[in-house]
Amino acid sequence: VQLQASGGGLVQAGGSLRLSCGVPGVAFISRGGVGWFRQAPGREREFVAAITWSGSSTYYADSVKGRFTISRDDAKNTVYLRMNSLKPEDTAVYYCAAGRPIGSEFYTAGKYDSWGQGTQVTVSS
Repeated sequence: VQLQASGGGLVQAGGSLRLSCGVPGVAFISRGGVGWFRQAPGREREFVAAITWSGSSTYYADSVKGRFTISRDDAKNTVYLRMNSLKPEDTAVYYCAAGRPIGSEFYTAGKYDSWGQGTQVTVSS
């Protein structure tokens, strides 16, 4: 599955961005889903949010709960990450990934098989 992430950019603290992840081809099947991860310079890649293919479940890192929202559009085969109230510590390269994780596996990068190229998000203070 080839993923394409887009929507990053430079924004001031408190601002908003919406990231998009196109998932063409085999998508929205019964098990697994799409996750967003991020990696800041000098830091390990960390989980941000995920949604099951069915859309019935979503998962969020504690650091983004209440500020970020993940959603999906079946007709466009696209998963979105709406990011509000952005903080300088949200600055990172954001990656979307697809795979077949179950339950708590959604938080683990190694459970995803396909990754997009990443999109830079920079939040200025």
